[in-house]
Amino acid sequence: MRVLSCIVTEHNLWLVLLAAFVCISGGWITLGLLQRAEKTQGLQRGGWIFLTAVAAGSSVWCTHFIAMLAYEVGAPVTFDPILTMASFLLAVAGSSVGFAVMLSRTPRLAPELGGAGVGLAIATMHYTGMMAYHVDGIVEWNQSYVISSVVLSVTLAAFAFNQAIRRPWRLAPQAALVLFVLAVVALHFTAMTAVSVTPLATDAGLADSYALRAMAVAVAGGGLLIIGTGVASYMIDERASRESIEKLQHMALNDLLTGLPNRCSFSDYLRGEMERAKEDGAKLAVIGIDLDRFKEINDLRGHKAGDQALKAIGRRLARLVKDGEFVARVGGDEFAAAKRFLNQSELLDFVARLEKTMFEPIRIDDFETVTGASIGVAVYPDDGIDQERLVSNADLAMYRAKADIGRAVCFYESRMDEAARARHTLAQDLRRAVELDQLELHYQVQTSVSTGEICGYEALARWNHPEHGQVPPSEFIPIAEESGTILMIGEWVLRTACRQAASWDRPYKIAVNLSPVQFAHADLAKLIHSILLETGLSPARLELEITESTIIADKSRTLHVLRQIRTLGVTIAIDDFGTGYSSLDTLRSFPFDKIKLDRSFMSEVERSIQAKAIVRAVLALGKSLEIPVLAEGVETNHQLEILRTEGCDEAQGFFLGRPKPVGQIFQPDHAADDGLGSSFSGRIPPVRMRRR
Repeated sequence: MRVLSCIVTEHNLWLVLLAAFVCISGGWITLGLLQRAEKTQGLQRGGWIFLTAVAAGSSVWCTHFIAMLAYEVGAPVTFDPILTMASFLLAVAGSSVGFAVMLSRTPRLAPELGGAGVGLAIATMHYTGMMAYHVDGIVEWNQSYVISSVVLSVTLAAFAFNQAIRRPWRLAPQAALVLFVLAVVALHFTAMTAVSVTPLATDAGLADSYALRAMAVAVAGGGLLIIGTGVASYMIDERASRESIEKLQHMALNDLLTGLPNRCSFSDYLRGEMERAKEDGAKLAVIGIDLDRFKEINDLRGHKAGDQALKAIGRRLARLVKDGEFVARVGGDEFAAAKRFLNQSELLDFVARLEKTMFEPIRIDDFETVTGASIGVAVYPDDGIDQERLVSNADLAMYRAKADIGRAVCFYESRMDEAARARHTLAQDLRRAVELDQLELHYQVQTSVSTGEICGYEALARWNHPEHGQVPPSEFIPIAEESGTILMIGEWVLRTACRQAASWDRPYKIAVNLSPVQFAHADLAKLIHSILLETGLSPARLELEITESTIIADKSRTLHVLRQIRTLGVTIAIDDFGTGYSSLDTLRSFPFDKIKLDRSFMSEVERSIQAKAIVRAVLALGKSLEIPVLAEGVETNHQLEILRTEGCDEAQGFFLGRPKPVGQIFQPDHAADDGLGSSFSGRIPPVRMRRR
């Protein structure tokens, strides 16, 4: 009852309410800032602990001094400025230590120990402030109440921050605020009950009553300003954190270049839509989209143009989708879409819109292009009931569309799985083909167009599968390149061709094709040098053939490797010339020893004026650069006569000789008996690794 009596009889009620407001608002801000500090680490946590301590210390200090200024003792009152400021600093410093301890979590009771430290800081602030309180009278203290006030402050603060940090129940934040306010209030009023003042002068301080109340309001305003600073910091950081989180979420779920959802977002969407389709009995289409001519844009115009094309496609796809439709970019030039539907016509309409969009012209700077796309469709639950299977089947359908030049859209069919499994089995068998001696080399002759003399032979890999018989190179070479087996096969071809050619009586040249994969994963120059030393073949007799696509894949590295090989004395031929992306630039970048004109031109040279003009232009280019030209795919005498008339240097093709095993290449050719090759009667007939 004594504490309550002090409140009612000795305190100005409205100042008491002001003190209570400062205490409650300060406690609320303190606990909010403490939560922010709890979520951070390192120096950032230190900064938030300091702000929390300033909010706690200033609110407790303001509460104390507003209540002290309202305390009427009937005698003159003054405050020592140094001790007054010291009380504020002690409150902030003690709170900082307490908050640091409770957030360290190192001791098991860290929250409670830290809370007790804050309670002790509140008590220290109060009694330091009382030392600064000078009254013209006799001051007496009751030690029991002093001790009780400190115990109450420490105990209630420990419980308050136990609730704030551990949060054992739903209303823990509210309980923490109530306990913190009680710690401050219980300390103040119990401590004030512990003091009694006997005035020596009863009227000297009354004149300053209004000044002291004004000072109380100023103290409250200053305290609230400090607390407001903490509130502003909290709100700014909260907004910045929210914006940062939203930005990170957007970056995590969306493609930065096109703005479309990314693979992760597509996967989440697909998972939810499959669940919904299962509940509703609807169907869900998963659509894989792969651009057909995106690489050409990159190679011809650079990656900046490629990015512009992707952005344009992204904008079009974003405008295309309607309710229940979803489009994402899942890779470099790969997109994916999904649509839940009830009627097949809805799906067909969506696929038609996708196809139309992907084949619309794109203008990039000063040129216009069409990327085109291959589109594969798989439907839940018909083509798969789990997400991974469904996406895989859509990819299979997409690859089928890509392989079929005549169609852009392909729906999944079960036999595609059989083809994929067969391809996988073939890849496994190919890994053992070299060890099991299933590979052999056939040789196709290369002859001089003007004289008919044999110039050399090209080595071609053949695979005799024990179950499937002869597997065409056009089938197993791509599999070898995809699986990496081409490295082992390529080395075997090179070594075998060099060893066999070294045993021939006549020093014919031997041509060997190199895969782009060999340039990317092997020290080619070192390997070729070691094989030449091992087999004893003269470097001048070895000719390596590469395609333009090999150079474009990594131009600087490829040209560096070619120069190393050239230093060995080996000659380099550019193969399939005329079908690449930058033929003239390729010839300018590296001095090739031979140009091999692609067979596609020879197949049309007899009936196409354009093909004949291209052949003539390539031959003229070779003459001007002093690089001999070899025409591939010569299959008729008329084609050979055209080459002779145009001044071609060498030729190769079925008319001159089909690929043969090494034991048959020097046997007489009977092609003349069939009316073929009569122009080369008496010449030694037809000797290559390629998809032929």
